[in-house]
Amino acid sequence: MASFPMAVCSSLVFFFLVLGFSEARDHLVGGKSDSWKVPSSESDSLNHWAEKSRFQVGDSLVWKFDASKDSVLQVTKRDYVTCNTSSPIETYADGNTKVKLERSGPYYFISGAEGHCEKGQKLIVVVISEKHRRFMGVSPAPSPAEVEGPAVAPTSSAHANFKGGFLVAMGALVGFLLM
Repeated sequence: MASFPMAVCSSLVFFFLVLGFSEARDHLVGGKSDSWKVPSSESDSLNHWAEKSRFQVGDSLVWKFDASKDSVLQVTKRDYVTCNTSSPIETYADGNTKVKLERSGPYYFISGAEGHCEKGQKLIVVVISEKHRRFMGVSPAPSPAEVEGPAVAPTSSAHANFKGGFLVAMGALVGFLLM
């Protein structure tokens, strides 16, 4: 009979862990609203920010920028490398852009302002596959280093991290009380 509360506890902790870590998140590109700009140095590149973050299917990237001076272009890998702005997959020019990451794999973004991409204003985001979600706390973030050029990675909101941690703590508390 003593194993029943332990089984319930384990199930609840597992449930809260899965619930807490599978929730979609909004990532403010660069971690702040003025990040979509020509980087002052390679270390200021948005790809460095992206390398430090985890992106999952269902998450969204959020850009905040001056729409009268810039835009965000989603492009192919080839257009990313060559900074070709003539045939984007999608153009975002409203200054408050939200792009949902609907599949795993790399996404490529460049600035639509003339000459900005060539100066490093571009971003690669790698979305982890569904099957890798359970390992997200163990393995390092995928690197966009397959393509030359500076990049910065987006960060997740503190609210979403707090909520996930809260759910884990509540699951552990419930499990402890059932023992």
